[in-house]
Amino acid sequence: MIRISAFADEISQDPAEQIEVLARHRIRHIEFRAILGKNVLDLSDSEHAAFRVQLQEHGFGLSAIGSPIGKIKIDDDFDAHLARFDRALELADFYQTPRIRVFSFYLPPEDEPESHRAAVMARMTELAHRAHGRGIVLYLENEKGIYGDNAARVKDILDTVASPALVHAFDPANYLEVGQPVEAAWALLRPYVRHFHVKDLDLSTHRNVPAGTGDGRIPELIADLAQAGYDGFCTLEPHLVVAEKSFGFTGPERFGDAARALQGALDARGIAWC
Repeated sequence: MIRISAFADEISQDPAEQIEVLARHRIRHIEFRAILGKNVLDLSDSEHAAFRVQLQEHGFGLSAIGSPIGKIKIDDDFDAHLARFDRALELADFYQTPRIRVFSFYLPPEDEPESHRAAVMARMTELAHRAHGRGIVLYLENEKGIYGDNAARVKDILDTVASPALVHAFDPANYLEVGQPVEAAWALLRPYVRHFHVKDLDLSTHRNVPAGTGDGRIPELIADLAQAGYDGFCTLEPHLVVAEKSFGFTGPERFGDAARALQGALDARGIAWC
């Protein structure tokens, strides 16, 4: 079953508006990245408690904690970052959502990625070890500028760490951003994919567009997942208005375009979703 979720902070920073817009579009899960202008890891205990009540009252769940773990420079203080990771682990337990989105560290643009491979592997291994001990799975997302920006290096991380607590969150648009054809990335990583980010990119304009209208091959890839019996999340991250390094925004009206494009593409292929 394809389970649709969304980075709801692309709609609004108001949690009530996030929930209202998602419910209107028959989406009942959130990839929790931010509310109230704060990152998920920076909210207070009382803010988390209030948000959990809102989710429960409206019949919502979380697809994952959309954390920024791994979105620091490879030579930044890792011990301090581990403290933030511990907070992410606590929140996964608090929301009864044993899934956390992570990255694989920004590299100096002038350096060869291979020169930082050992440090990346050591850090990713430590993150996976801590997650495994808590019964939590980390979803490694590919992104421009980090070690795992292309499929070969994502596979390198997953094979080297070799932990059931580290799997892949496939983002088609992010592969296109680094000049990698989606088909090649999919062929290499399909066995590792346990999470899917619905973000499409039109290479002719270099703008993010609703799913199925760009070069991300999103309907075809999700159809491949469905045929193989995939039972997981496809998370809307449209970036239709703003697409920055650490921030994306779509707004409530354009989010409707994104939701309808994905749901329509699934319906056209007879793919069940909820």
